[in-house]
Amino acid sequence: MSTKVKQVHVAVGVIINGDQIFLTKRLNNAHQGGKWEFPGGKVEQGESVAGALYRELQEEIAIDVLSCIPLIKVSHDYGDKSVLLDVYIIDNYQGEPCAQEGQGEGWYQVEALKTLEFPKANEAIIDAVVAWFQSNNQ
Repeated sequence: MSTKVKQVHVAVGVIINGDQIFLTKRLNNAHQGGKWEFPGGKVEQGESVAGALYRELQEEIAIDVLSCIPLIKVSHDYGDKSVLLDVYIIDNYQGEPCAQEGQGEGWYQVEALKTLEFPKANEAIIDAVVAWFQSNNQ
């Protein structure tokens, strides 16, 4: 008998500065540990996606989001966990992104995204980010 896998709703920020994107690396003991990701976190019960995004990015990388643009929603089932990723472009924020939880971090050119190891659910995000950059930087 199979048990229903709970879906985790996650607010995700694609933090942009010029032609670079800020990424964090998941801690090794986390789900999908050791892989790069766009920062963000769980949307709590009764919380809006925007509220979760602001809160999580403040906690995780110490920035204050001033505005964001919806990019894509991605559903992915890992087998042991199902995620719904609500992804936003963030190019208007205060502070300098800095990993607050001991995870790796870095600024990367858009072209470099395809060379890094991300969780499988992020593949659609990377495609959307590349397309967004192409349409906004012509």
